[in-house]
Amino acid sequence: MGLMEQRIKRPDFPATIRAETWWRQYLRITWRNKRVFAAHAMLFLLVLAAVLAPLYPVDPFDQRLAQSLKPPALTQEQNELPSLLGTDSLGRDLLARLLLATRISLMVSGLSVLIACLVGTLLGLISGYQGGLVDAVIMRIVDALLSLPFVVVAITIVAAIGPGLINIALILGLTGWVTFAKLVRGEVLRLKEIEYIEAARSIGCSRKRILLRHITPQVVGVVLVTITLTLGQMIITEATLSFLGLGIPPPTPTLGGILSDAQTFFFSAWWIVVFPGVFLMLIVLSVNIIGDFLRDYFDPQLKL
Repeated sequence: MGLMEQRIKRPDFPATIRAETWWRQYLRITWRNKRVFAAHAMLFLLVLAAVLAPLYPVDPFDQRLAQSLKPPALTQEQNELPSLLGTDSLGRDLLARLLLATRISLMVSGLSVLIACLVGTLLGLISGYQGGLVDAVIMRIVDALLSLPFVVVAITIVAAIGPGLINIALILGLTGWVTFAKLVRGEVLRLKEIEYIEAARSIGCSRKRILLRHITPQVVGVVLVTITLTLGQMIITEATLSFLGLGIPPPTPTLGGILSDAQTFFFSAWWIVVFPGVFLMLIVLSVNIIGDFLRDYFDPQLKL
C-alpha cells in the first residue's frame, strides 16, 4: 500500500512557498513593490516598539497632575524626561501609554486570530471533506453567525460574561472563526475532486491522512491571507469595545480606551486624540496592505 501511494503523482506545493526558495522570492517581490515594503517596515517597527515597550524609561501609569495636558515637546525640563507626544489629563506620558496599548492590542488580536484560525480551519476541513449532515450543520451555524454584525455579537457576549484581556481574546476568536471555516471549506471542496486526491482515496488512504498530508498543505495560502485580513478586523473590534467601555478595564491602556478618555479634550489637547488614532490607523492599514499582497501572492493566476 505504501509503495502504491508513493507512485501517485500529485502537484508540487506552489513554487512560491517551497521551503528552500519562498523567503528569497518573497523578499524580492516585496522590495519591488514599494507600498508593500513600506507596510512591512511599518508593521515591523510597530511590533518592535510594542515588544520593547517595557524598556521605555517612563512609567505609563505614573500620574503627574502638575504636568496635565502638556503638549508634545522635544526639550527636557529639569529632572524630567521630555514628553515626546505630550501627556494626558492625569499627566501620564502619552508615548509610554501608546506603546503599552499597542502591545496589548497586538496581544489580544493575535491570540484571537490564533483561536479563530485553529477552530475555523479545523471545522472548514471537516465540513468540506465530510459533506452530508456534518457539512449542513456547520454551514448553518456559519450562516447564522455571518447574518449578525460581528461587533454587535462581540458586544453582547462581553456584556454577558464581562471584560478582560483573556475574555476579549476568547470572544473575538470564537466569533471570528466563521470566515476561516467558510473559505477553507470552499477550497477543500475544490481540492477533493482533483485526480491525486481521488487516487489516494482509491488506494485506501484514510481520511485523516488525506486531510493532513494532501489537502491541508494546499490551503495554507488561503489561511495565511485570511489571518492577515482578520487581524485588522480584530484590532478594530478590540479598539471599538475598549472605546465603548467593554474592553480591557482601566488602568491598563488600550488604543480605544485612550481615544475614549480623550473625547472631552478634543479641542483643548489635540495630541491625545490624534496620536492614538494615527497608531491605530498605521497598524490596520499596514496589516490590510500585507493581506491584499498575500492574496495576490498565493493566487496562481497572477504573476507578481
